[in-house]
Amino acid sequence: MAADARRASARGLRARRSLAGRRGGLHSRIEVRVAKGRYGADRVGNAEADGRSLLWIRPRERFPIDAPMLAIMADFVPSGIGNALGQNAGGNSLDNTLRVRRIVPTEWVLCDIRIHGVHGGFGHGAMYLFAQDGELMATASQSLIVRVRETAKDR
Repeated sequence: MAADARRASARGLRARRSLAGRRGGLHSRIEVRVAKGRYGADRVGNAEADGRSLLWIRPRERFPIDAPMLAIMADFVPSGIGNALGQNAGGNSLDNTLRVRRIVPTEWVLCDIRIHGVHGGFGHGAMYLFAQDGELMATASQSLIVRVRETAKDR
């Protein structure tokens, strides 16, 4: 049993290294579908009054959903800043915490992003990560330095 877990963990680590190292960066390896709010350039001029967005996320290569993969998904909290402000904005993480509850087999993860506040150049938000069947797998929180980008080159 322990050997099987080590082999599965090693396969997951190799998959994540492959995911991060491919041309186009990490975000090109993740598929995102918007269920509520705005994502990407679509955010500009469309502030979400409640600071909430819902994104369905999965790895394009269909790597298994495990704690490290949920951590990658949890790092999408800054995308909610732009949604809440209605600007091309995000930020640099100051801290990122993932609390795993129970991971179940799923292809897609529903990431419920809630921005709690933005003030003085800092932002704070949380995420709830659900399996397709509605099972809460993890919660996350993040604080960041907010960056508003005037052009696509500013990324």
